Amino acid sequence: MTIKSKFKQTEIGMIPEDWEIICLGSEIEIIGGGTPKTSNSDYWDGNISWISVTDFGDSRWIHQTEKHITEKGLNESSTKILHKGQIIISARGTVGEVRQIKKDMAFNQSCYGIDGKNKINNDFLYSLLNYKVKTLQGQGHGAVFNTITRDTFDNIYTAIPKKIEQSAIAKILSDLDSKIELNRKINKSLEELSQAIFKKWFVDFEFPNEKGKPYKSSGGEMMESELGEIPKGWSIRNLGDLVYHLKPGTNYQPNRVERGIPFVNVKNVQNGFLVLNDVKYITKEEYARVHKYWAPEEHDLLITRIGTLGNVGVIRKKDLPVAVHYNSIDIKAKMTSFQFLYFILKSDFFQSQYHTKKKQSVQEYVTIDEVEKLKIILPMPISKLENIFISLFNEIEKNFAEIQTISQIRDSLLPRLMSGKIRVPVEVRI
Repeated sequence: MTIKSKFKQTEIGMIPEDWEIICLGSEIEIIGGGTPKTSNSDYWDGNISWISVTDFGDSRWIHQTEKHITEKGLNESSTKILHKGQIIISARGTVGEVRQIKKDMAFNQSCYGIDGKNKINNDFLYSLLNYKVKTLQGQGHGAVFNTITRDTFDNIYTAIPKKIEQSAIAKILSDLDSKIELNRKINKSLEELSQAIFKKWFVDFEFPNEKGKPYKSSGGEMMESELGEIPKGWSIRNLGDLVYHLKPGTNYQPNRVERGIPFVNVKNVQNGFLVLNDVKYITKEEYARVHKYWAPEEHDLLITRIGTLGNVGVIRKKDLPVAVHYNSIDIKAKMTSFQFLYFILKSDFFQSQYHTKKKQSVQEYVTIDEVEKLKIILPMPISKLENIFISLFNEIEKNFAEIQTISQIRDSLLPRLMSGKIRVPVEVRI
């Protein structure tokens, strides 16, 4: 249930009658970070989590960090502790990424810690900063990197409701973020389970035999191959034999437009699928030119091959049409289901081969000829062992689709809630 409200004209536009305008810089505490001397081993590998931008990830919350510092490192450097629930925002490089802290952590100088004062609570502040992030980016300074400075926040004026309504708004958005994070955790667990099964069955050869017992340790017959012993009747194939199409995307650079057909780059291949909320576009005419001889189709797999190597993503029907950049390979499955091929490409067995073929130019890359020749151990018959992977993939895809739907709902609600165009009823306790 939502409530209607009257609006009033102000210097920042129309706002709800019972909201007030604040200068953001006056209502938050801005906390600077720092880095202990990397040459001093006494400062590092302690028990204090230390945040850099690389730890931000794709979740609202930061739970853990790659690096840790000691008490000595904390006390003898300019880094400071952020406390659970406080905010961190990237201020250099990739500017305006906002996260919330799940436990006490230190952080480096490429970020600012932010804590709401009396008029604003941190859960609401997290969403408010996300709403204002484009303004923050527009206020950035610097020729080499866009940056946020302390002065940036003094130039941002915004309307806020009373804290009881802030809490109600924050709960709605936080619940959506929690559901997104839960689905991501489930998918991470499903991916790990899938890879554990893949290793047990296709590396250790302990797939269930006709009696449901582990094949190799139960005396299953083995035979020699170029990769060592494999189960009798299985075969070693080149990746190129398993597919009817394995080609890079276009190396032609079409003109980008504001709206049109997505032109997929390495950064758009994430978490097993395509993420198109930060993508460049080309026209239908350019699409026809770059994909004159073949077109990406539903259930094609992309694997990144330049710069970031080995990210795998499946093209879904809702993604189409898409154009594919030269830094990814488009693969169409032939001898296996696309779901099973997905797990083959993501397996340690395949990825280790893939990365040994990398070459170095301006960026690391792999060549198509060498990728085609990478070895795959193929079970016979395939269908007997791939069904579980089809089921696991379908569950992962369902969760991913739900993540995208919830994210769209949240992103649609955010500006309406932050501007007061949607009001949340609150219970006033006396």
